[in-house]
Amino acid sequence: MTTSSATALVDVRTIAPRERHPRIFSTFRSLAKGQSMELVNDHDPRPLYYQFQAEAPASFGWDYLEAGPDTWRVRISKLADAASGASAGSCCGGGCSGS
Repeated sequence: MTTSSATALVDVRTIAPRERHPRIFSTFRSLAKGQSMELVNDHDPRPLYYQFQAEAPASFGWDYLEAGPDTWRVRISKLADAASGASAGSCCGGGCSGS
């Protein structure tokens, strides 16, 4: 990232499910306050939203840019550094699967 307005793109549609959440949280941790990432997925990443709420409360913004049915795009913004940091764990045993 070179500027505070830079946006990282994370398209998880071709990433193995067990690797998705670690990649997403790694990218989120690399963001500076005020930066954002765009997540592209093949299903609603709602479980990921709840994981962010649990692990990085009040430190992220979540804005749907596209809501299916085939492609879901979400802007995840870093509002502040999380006190404990977001872990690379998964809320669904190694990754979400399509529904």
